[in-house]
Amino acid sequence: MNKHSKNSGQLNTRLRKIVESFPTLTITVVGDLVADEFVFGEISRVSREAPVLILRHKDRKVVPGGGANAINNLADLGVNVLPVGIVGKDEAGKLLLKLFRRKRIPLSGIVRDEKYATVTKTRILAGMTHTWQQQVARIDREPDAPPEAHTRRELILAAREYARASYAVLISDYGYGAATPTIVNAVREKGRLAKLPVVLDSRRRMLEYSGITAATPNEPEVEEALGVKIGQDWSQLCAAAEQIMAQMKLQSLVITRGRDGMVAFSGKHKPTDIPIFGSDEVADVTGAGDTVIATFTAALAAGASTEEAAHLANYAGGIVVMKRGTATVTQAELLAALERAPAGTRQH
Repeated sequence: MNKHSKNSGQLNTRLRKIVESFPTLTITVVGDLVADEFVFGEISRVSREAPVLILRHKDRKVVPGGGANAINNLADLGVNVLPVGIVGKDEAGKLLLKLFRRKRIPLSGIVRDEKYATVTKTRILAGMTHTWQQQVARIDREPDAPPEAHTRRELILAAREYARASYAVLISDYGYGAATPTIVNAVREKGRLAKLPVVLDSRRRMLEYSGITAATPNEPEVEEALGVKIGQDWSQLCAAAEQIMAQMKLQSLVITRGRDGMVAFSGKHKPTDIPIFGSDEVADVTGAGDTVIATFTAALAAGASTEEAAHLANYAGGIVVMKRGTATVTQAELLAALERAPAGTRQH
């Protein structure tokens, strides 16, 4: 056995121990809860009213999306998850709560607000009989206004209470008002999150947060935040990561790069460039970022190093993009992947 494969074997043994410890962990998620709705139709004919396809309705499925997908992923990894967020008193909100209830996820931190429309992303998929269905349109339903002050207060109180019982806090900010920098700062007051890993996924305002331990942006989010173009330029990627870590005072940063895998940055350590696990013939990237942050946060909560946590997040990301629609990775699937292939890195 050469040194490299021996090291890989030791790493995979360590990663397996981390994954096996997930059921002993409790993690709080403060996030924007989204209902991902999939409407499936079979192409019937072209309409006479307009040059559009008429679809014969076949099926409809609603699954947790956004922050709710991160919660769902943690639950399927075996973690005890405590969600904090908002839903409306509408059908989508009721369906999300029902899905959480089925997995025995506590609901006391979720505010039900009749003035709030549950964020719903409807994807319409069409295909011929016996063919893959392609997304042809997406309709987003969003609240007209951010949550009111009393609702925000309820979220802060729930998050503070939950954080006391948690090993880590995951912040999933999709821009709908349940996981803003202001709310996170209020939760952090009086040193409540001082010793806990706080991991952030923020679509558009990553640099506005402070007191965060780690962040897991994708490359386009990094480019947008800094106004740079990275492409295949390794030195530009490293410079961008350094800038973000310095500005946000992060202990670690993971940048996901689609079919190029991900890169983990940690303090003074050399960056770890991890190639994608599995095939790069991706089936669906919907919600993959939620799977990555859920796995990464669970691993950090279990005492993993940045590199170890990134390896596990990479396995999970590689598994979930092979599934259609918004999906999760189970603890059993992650353990099976570790058995199948050693963790690898690329040298620079």
